[in-house]
Amino acid sequence: MRINDYVLYALLLGASTMLSLGLTEAMRRLALRWNILDQPVGRKAHAAPTPLLGGAAIFCTFYFMVLGYFAVAFFTHELGMNYLEREMLGFLGEDGGWKMTGILLGGVMIFLLGVVDDMHVLRPRMKLLGQIVTAATVVAFGMRAKVFVFNDPWSSSLVTMLWLVLIINSMNLLDNMDGLSGGVAIIAAATYFLCVQPIEDEKMVRLLLLIFAGSVAGFLWHNRPPARIFMGDCGAMFNGYFLATVALVGTFHVEGTHGGSRIAVAAPLLALSVPLFDTFSVIYIRWRNGDSIFLGDKRHFSHRLVALGMTKPLAVGFILLVGALVGMNGALLPKLDTWGTMIVLAQTGGIFMLIVLLMWVGRTGGGRP
Repeated sequence: MRINDYVLYALLLGASTMLSLGLTEAMRRLALRWNILDQPVGRKAHAAPTPLLGGAAIFCTFYFMVLGYFAVAFFTHELGMNYLEREMLGFLGEDGGWKMTGILLGGVMIFLLGVVDDMHVLRPRMKLLGQIVTAATVVAFGMRAKVFVFNDPWSSSLVTMLWLVLIINSMNLLDNMDGLSGGVAIIAAATYFLCVQPIEDEKMVRLLLLIFAGSVAGFLWHNRPPARIFMGDCGAMFNGYFLATVALVGTFHVEGTHGGSRIAVAAPLLALSVPLFDTFSVIYIRWRNGDSIFLGDKRHFSHRLVALGMTKPLAVGFILLVGALVGMNGALLPKLDTWGTMIVLAQTGGIFMLIVLLMWVGRTGGGRP
């Protein structure tokens, strides 16, 4: 990679962070003026009404930077659209411009769905329907995950839609303590970046990841405990949508490279293992207790750590540390052979098994009378 690439990466990361910092403060003041606040009622953990719309700052920063970068590239190269299609959208394969349109349109749709939910609190099934429609739109524009046996149009479309809806909801469910969902989003983006960093054709993916990380980082400064603003569903669902979509377009396994294990396509699972662990564990707990899986509660990963005696900031720090450790494992996958990949996956499974065991011991007293 050329040194100019690193300069460009630093500029985009810094610019998106600074823009997000300013926009988040502006959105906080607008939310206060328009009374768009998250009230501390029911299962809410905060003590005072807190402005929402932090997700709007993330969304606006990301789209301004991405579309601005496209515009600058278009007007500063004589090749115009041909240059964009070949050099900037080539990572999407055939019909790159059409697919990118679908990706950006899907992001707008999931963001608007989140804004409506933040302002009017949609029923869970209505929100799920909106997520499915968004995922179907992305698929209609040609985005499909073709992995292992899921290569035909029907099965790959179904897998893609399930993946998008799962990650959107997982990141949304994880947004339950100050700094948690945003911190995990940045760690996941960093993991993706390290996975695709050696691949020359993935330059545009790296740019998107850095712009996204900067967009979230600027918001996270205002969201650190005690939070002055929340991202809301519009931010959490957009973050999940972006990370799920990048997992579809990023190249985590290239035939003929060193290592070369096809299991390396599991790298996004490790990058997003914390929100996935939180989602499946809380669904299991609700099912075991006979509750609706759509019922909100305080039985998430972070809440269970607090119940064991951790402070909220310590619980968030613990979860971010787990995410970083597992994320480093994920970054290794594209560089390992099959045996190395299996060892890393087993080690990752062991980390979460240790967490489950420690939680069980803390809850039951380890069987002591």
